[in-house]
Amino acid sequence: MQESVVVTKAVYLASAVRKDQYPEVRRPEVAFIGRSNVGKSSLINSLTRIRQLARVSSKPGKTQTINFYELLLRIDGGEERHPVHIVDLPGYGYAKAARDSRKIWAKFIEEYFLTSEYLRFVCLLLDIRHLPMESDRNMFSWLIAHDIPVLVVATKADKIGKNACRAQIAAMRRALGVPELTILPYASPKNEGRSELLDVMKDNLIE
Repeated sequence: MQESVVVTKAVYLASAVRKDQYPEVRRPEVAFIGRSNVGKSSLINSLTRIRQLARVSSKPGKTQTINFYELLLRIDGGEERHPVHIVDLPGYGYAKAARDSRKIWAKFIEEYFLTSEYLRFVCLLLDIRHLPMESDRNMFSWLIAHDIPVLVVATKADKIGKNACRAQIAAMRRALGVPELTILPYASPKNEGRSELLDVMKDNLIE
């Protein structure tokens, strides 16, 4: 069965802490954010099928800049390659990060969210094994309050069974206060959830 979305190329573009460091040429963007060590880099590598595109670390708080990547997508077997950007944002909630560093990160993340004309939606990554923490709920509420479309992605779905997965997703919906919320389970080692996420990207990024 042919995939409706094929990633034909994925490259690192730039790292930024200020607007003047963003890539010169901008494309429709999806941003990824979540607590430190939630599996953001692993998901990006799974999505692109390039193992070391985003650097994976067992040490929380490793991503300290906004990292931009460009993907070329082939849609429904067509010839055209559609350029889109994925944006890897620093993880929040890392207790050992210095308070001043957390303030700086918060400032440039907020600046990106509020000023990017190219941002189409945000993937908020939550570890499926745990209920959303206060920082997760605050991030979700902040995005909703600022009218930024958000897709909740439940990472590390390979760590629990299917019944537990369904129960956890229901509990996460209750914790976030949205009973009908769409939550996409994702298992990076098995690429489960990959085609569904690529379909969401197709629907929201391809112009």
